[in-house]
Amino acid sequence: MIQELDQFVIGAGAVGLAIARKLAERDGTSTLLIEKHGSAGTETSSRNSEVIHAGLYYGHDSLKTKLCLQGKHMMYDLCRREGIGHRNTKKWIVAQDDQQWEELTKVHTFAKSIDVPTRFLSLQEAHDREPEVRAQAGVLESESTGIVDSHGLMSWLEGKFQSLGGECAFNTAVTGIKAMPSGGFRIHTAGDDGSSDPVTAEILINSGGLFAVSISNMILPETRQLKPYYAKGTYFSYSASHPKPNMLVYPAPRPGHGGLGTHLTLDLSNPPRVRFGPDVEWVDDPTDYKPNHSRLADALDEIETYLPGLQRDAVEVDYCGIRPKLGKLGAVASAKGFQDFVIRKEEGFDTFVNLLGIESPGLTSSLAIGEYVDGLLYR
Repeated sequence: MIQELDQFVIGAGAVGLAIARKLAERDGTSTLLIEKHGSAGTETSSRNSEVIHAGLYYGHDSLKTKLCLQGKHMMYDLCRREGIGHRNTKKWIVAQDDQQWEELTKVHTFAKSIDVPTRFLSLQEAHDREPEVRAQAGVLESESTGIVDSHGLMSWLEGKFQSLGGECAFNTAVTGIKAMPSGGFRIHTAGDDGSSDPVTAEILINSGGLFAVSISNMILPETRQLKPYYAKGTYFSYSASHPKPNMLVYPAPRPGHGGLGTHLTLDLSNPPRVRFGPDVEWVDDPTDYKPNHSRLADALDEIETYLPGLQRDAVEVDYCGIRPKLGKLGAVASAKGFQDFVIRKEEGFDTFVNLLGIESPGLTSSLAIGEYVDGLLYR
């Protein structure tokens, strides 16, 4: 028997969970969240820096800026209300020369225009607070940046979704989708147990993360199909007790670069552990999580530009994450080639919402993306 549903969400990462939770709040609807892995958030959502981003890099009028700003406030509010682990660590963006100082000035000017608190520190204040951090040309402090327990967040979203009557189908992959002439979609799935029962749904949400382009290409005509790109990032652990700054430290942004540089982040342990990353390595396989040890030397050189006392032998390759991209495009809006989020109802498919290129700041934006998708469908 074909199961008939109102709302079908593909992908149980942080964004898919947030969307499913929001949609399940609608009375009288049935919502199924499908995930090919055995649990939620095992790909991009759990292989990242867990940073609550301030929204400094993404330019005016972009979805990334709009949803990051809204999502940041929603994230802090939810974490405080529900006891989800988080900390407002603040972040330093550091410049070592005049060119990097110009980039910091651009970030600060933009931040003021969108009412995000940032301030320049004097070199003396920076030295007094973090004497081990090198910032030869200047420091810009982002006051609203923080970190979050992404697993705790996703666990709460999953529990809330289910408490609203939503259903999760894990270990189940989407194998085919067909738009029905009468409206809605027939979705074919395959479970680990060999089951392959089709499902029909009036509303379809593609939040497939690394595989969202493949899902999209099942539905859209060939002329509108896309090619996926994958930016692999390696993270590095640090076992030494010194130096260990008390806040996040990022190099000045590099226009056109696929990431934000190999930065220093902290976790929520006490005392917090330092980790570095990610770098950017373009790969063809979205399942290639094998650490590339050849990335270590370049990472060490970049880290030492802002942390010269680094004990190089205490840095080790730790884990990898992969970011879904729509091209070899930049992560900041201050140069050509910036890639915004794509979140839209596709022409000819009024009840299909496509989410593509949902990388950083996707975790920060996740709650706001849930609101945004609900608005596309019901407002």
